Amino acid sequence: MAITAGMVKELREKTGAGMMDCKKALTETDGDMEKAIDFLREKGIASAAKKAGRVAAEGLSHVKSDRNKAVIVEINAETDFVAKNENFINMVDTVATHLLNNTPSDVEAALAQPFDGDADTLENYINNQIAKIGEKISLRRFEIVERAENEAFGEYLHMGGRIGVLTVLTGTTDEELAKDISMHVAAINPKYVSRDQVSQDEVEREREVLKQQALNEGKPENIVEKMVEGRLSKYFEDICLNDQPFVKDGDQKVGKFLSSKGASVKTFFRYEVGEGLEKRVDNFAEEVMSQVKK
Repeated sequence: MAITAGMVKELREKTGAGMMDCKKALTETDGDMEKAIDFLREKGIASAAKKAGRVAAEGLSHVKSDRNKAVIVEINAETDFVAKNENFINMVDTVATHLLNNTPSDVEAALAQPFDGDADTLENYINNQIAKIGEKISLRRFEIVERAENEAFGEYLHMGGRIGVLTVLTGTTDEELAKDISMHVAAINPKYVSRDQVSQDEVEREREVLKQQALNEGKPENIVEKMVEGRLSKYFEDICLNDQPFVKDGDQKVGKFLSSKGASVKTFFRYEVGEGLEKRVDNFAEEVMSQVKK
């Protein structure tokens, strides 16, 4: 397969590796981007997990709740200047209220819903805001969750909405505790609540990468397996909320900390504005950590 400059550029953006290393990785893997990432990681050249999530859009995430329901939503604009505009901020809150009150199933259904305001549908309300604000605005995504008795919502916005987190704890009604967990999620960015949510395919893929790393480091084969299992535990700590040291008490893992309170995480959602789209990445995690430790 012919390796194009665009493919090399994409791999560089995802891994931070050098141009020649990226070209070699793509050549060795016949242009398969995921295998090329693994190839670079096995050689110790890149850490894919820390380079992923480059973003392209501006806008805001927002979290809002009523008695038994909560919504997290992301709405995009073209510039950060507009995202800080009071009209845009009010519009985001208005859309969140609509979603909370009408509980659409997805973005398409939401846009088609009748709107209780100065437009006949939510889509036309957003179009009216586009005309007023002067930039393209889009409802990108949202999640609506309900809580039962003895459950708590944790709502947290970082930098006014650059990162938004909605967490549901079960076994407690302590909203401050739930908010603390949301702050942790904002700072550390786990992918899963617990290890049992990680697919076997993902585990095996990571195990193979770690095995090749150890072999490439010249470690004897008779100790490689033990090393891999140890490193795999660190991998789970990186991606699973329950396995992570709690940001407010590094001596306790989140799961054990919550268990001591009679609580556990039912689910969480973390929105970072524009994630998955192509744009410069700021280190939001460090900013959140600095606030948590104050």
